[in-house]
Amino acid sequence: MLKDLQCLEDSNSSVRLRAALAVGTDPDPRFIGKLIERCAVEPEFFVRDMLTWALTRHPASTTVPELLGELRSERAQARSQALHTLSKIGDRQAWPAITRALLTDTEDEVARSAWRAAVVLVPEGEEPELAGVLATQLGRGERATRLSLSRALIALGEVITPALRDAMTDPDPRVRAHALATERLLRDPDAGFESAIEEAKRVVALGTTRREG
Repeated sequence: MLKDLQCLEDSNSSVRLRAALAVGTDPDPRFIGKLIERCAVEPEFFVRDMLTWALTRHPASTTVPELLGELRSERAQARSQALHTLSKIGDRQAWPAITRALLTDTEDEVARSAWRAAVVLVPEGEEPELAGVLATQLGRGERATRLSLSRALIALGEVITPALRDAMTDPDPRVRAHALATERLLRDPDAGFESAIEEAKRVVALGTTRREG
């Protein structure tokens, strides 16, 4: 097992992947710290995903406190990966740590991970408040970021409607278009994001943001 831990730092990504798989296959709480430490610096997505899987194989009572500490890290990847892992573990005791600061983090990857974690961990009854915070991020970033936000909002269900309606009157046309596209996807999950965005842009350009019908 000690050899596997050493291999997590090997220059060959395939070796690191196999090492993470080995640690997860035979979980040992003594190695949680090393897995989390590696998550913060691992450059390859598929290896990070295996590290997350390895962490989910350990008791939540042991992993969650360690992961919560990472949310205060100055390293964006550490925060992002910890949030991603918490969303996979699904322990709602982590909910209080999903702060507004994380949900509005200036690093897109951190914010996206926070959005995904939030919709998994939010306690019953707190969805409207979460929707309100998420709606402040409408219009943010490039396509991948906007799509992540729309998916997070839609996962909350109809409670997002008031927040979307408010956003449809925002002075920023990007915010209005994103809100309209998200509402369309809420009503028609089969509509593609690109087509929803293009339709929303046309509506905004025409100056009519009120939902028809």
